[in-house]
Amino acid sequence: MAKLNPGAFIRQVRQESSKVTWPTRKETLVTTGMVFVMVFIASMFFFLVDFGIQRLVKFVFSMGA
Repeated sequence: MAKLNPGAFIRQVRQESSKVTWPTRKETLVTTGMVFVMVFIASMFFFLVDFGIQRLVKFVFSMGA
């Protein structure tokens, strides 16, 4: 890989960053909303699984007493 001087490096970085397609405000808000919805769904799922396992373990331990 050839070494570049700092000026050439900055030019290449600017050239590549101009190719980036940035999301619109609406796309960002929709994506953020979907992330919050999925986090809520995942947290409810793990809460219910944890609650079920907790009840099962308590039931198993209460059988031996």
